[in-house]
Amino acid sequence: MLVDRRRFVLYPFSAALASRLKAQPSSLKIGHRQANMTAKPGPAVFEIARRIPGISGVELQVQFHDTTLWDRDTLLAYKQAARNAGILIPSLAGIWMRGAALVQPGPAEDTIRKSIQAAEALQAKVILVAAFKQNCPDMGREESYGPVVAMLRKVASAAAGAGVTLGLETSLSPSGDRKLIDLVASPAVKVYYDADNTERFGHTGESVPGYEALGKSRIIQIHLKNEDRLLEEPGRLNWGHALKALRRIGYDGWFIFETSHSGPEQCVEATRKNIEFIRRQFT
Repeated sequence: MLVDRRRFVLYPFSAALASRLKAQPSSLKIGHRQANMTAKPGPAVFEIARRIPGISGVELQVQFHDTTLWDRDTLLAYKQAARNAGILIPSLAGIWMRGAALVQPGPAEDTIRKSIQAAEALQAKVILVAAFKQNCPDMGREESYGPVVAMLRKVASAAAGAGVTLGLETSLSPSGDRKLIDLVASPAVKVYYDADNTERFGHTGESVPGYEALGKSRIIQIHLKNEDRLLEEPGRLNWGHALKALRRIGYDGWFIFETSHSGPEQCVEATRKNIEFIRRQFT
């Protein structure tokens, strides 16, 4: 059962959260994707995050193994744990249940609306809407992208009313993402940009220039990952160049790690090093 947002009492910021945010450079908001921190669903993820200096947010999964944030008790447990740990929930990911995808407008609209309610209750400001390969519209065919654009325009008003932005993470090129966002033409629908994915899906050499091609106004949030390697190690793109490009366009949103880890302990250590790397690029 979804949370009744009219009856749900939003928690005020805790002292622990205020202290943690005050300790961070004002220009850097850094979080980590839940599913890459631990294989086990549950509020204990916030205790892992609490151990990492520089982490102030966790991107939760709406659907994670056999749990869902559409369940009221599950959602409340996460919200309380986040508050206790002094950690924000900047965004939600993993919204799709079996049989739902962005290119299936009916199930997609229902899924997104339910996720907006969960995001509002958790005070998350972004919902990652993934659309890869066969589940991604073909921007060269209006019969493919037209229904998706129409559906996104419908749900955009609900997202805006809840103070939420839908962040589309796709397998399109940056120019394809730009076309899709501009067709929807709503400030509540933007790009959730993953430069590593841009390279992985065959848009070789377009990842870093993609930041400037999209611009600050179209990018709501970004993922950072280099598979199971540190960001400073060789990979599909040069993260030093990427972070400097983000700095040039004035990006001031959340940096969310999606790095692969062997377990919580390795996650803590690797993320600490990755945060130090990011800070060096912004000083």
